[in-house]
Amino acid sequence: MRPDDWHLTEDVDDFLARAGDFLRSRPGPHVMQLTWAERVRARGAEAFGTEAPVFGVLERAGEVHATFYRLPPHGFGLSPLTPEQADSLAARLATLGHSLSRASADHGTATAFAEAWQRHTGATSKLRDTQLRLYRLGTLTPPEPLPAGRGRVLGEQDLEQVIFWCGEFAKAVGEDVSIDADTWADTRFADKRYTLWETPDGTPVSFAGMNPMIGGQIQVDIVYTPAHLRGHGYAGAVTAEVSRAALAAGARDVVLFADLSNPTSNALYQRLGYRTLTDWAVYDFAYAEPEVSQEGDRQADRAIR
Repeated sequence: MRPDDWHLTEDVDDFLARAGDFLRSRPGPHVMQLTWAERVRARGAEAFGTEAPVFGVLERAGEVHATFYRLPPHGFGLSPLTPEQADSLAARLATLGHSLSRASADHGTATAFAEAWQRHTGATSKLRDTQLRLYRLGTLTPPEPLPAGRGRVLGEQDLEQVIFWCGEFAKAVGEDVSIDADTWADTRFADKRYTLWETPDGTPVSFAGMNPMIGGQIQVDIVYTPAHLRGHGYAGAVTAEVSRAALAAGARDVVLFADLSNPTSNALYQRLGYRTLTDWAVYDFAYAEPEVSQEGDRQADRAIR
């Protein structure tokens, strides 16, 4: 596999024209590729900062084999790769002078790329403690009995509540993002449709979001219940409700991520009918500081004086 088999572009429309059919052929493993490409297409590359997003397609004889996206500061995501494909990509990016802070993909791909990146750049890699499992919905099985109350789609009048809860969710999962009325539109939380579970007296107790449908697939993204309201079945009820809404919207596939360190949520999703698709991993990269010669130190010292 040659490094120059990878076609790189900053044009998301070019990327989707080349790789769209490939990505939609297996929307589950490609969920992050599809999601971020659509966000760039919908918002425009300028919405993501001064450094342009980069997309890549591995093509040979007119056939697409793999893809990646690099979207500063949101990191670097890969479709499933063989070790040989991971090595050819690492070689290409290293030759072009790319500096990556992290890489995310299915566990096997992320590991293969991290090892290849270290070989080609000398960067050290560290697997994040938080590891995820990607689930795909089989047969939806709502919990029995449901907690008292009902589900409803959140409207404009609920925006303040949504912003607050998304901020609490982001803190809980360690996302470094500021979420308020001023920043809301630029966050990844703004393009979702939210479903709320409320008690019979109208008190909101849990909510879940789902991304727009892409390639016949909808990702359930964010399920949150405030800590003091947990243990009453609200998360199961609202997840079942948003999953039903995704199916009603015409989704052929419904997927979601769960933190593997949380056995409660993993067991819940499995009871609702979600089945393991793949495990997911993120590696962070660190680079050695460049060495400075003694003469360089003396020159720097004189410059400071």
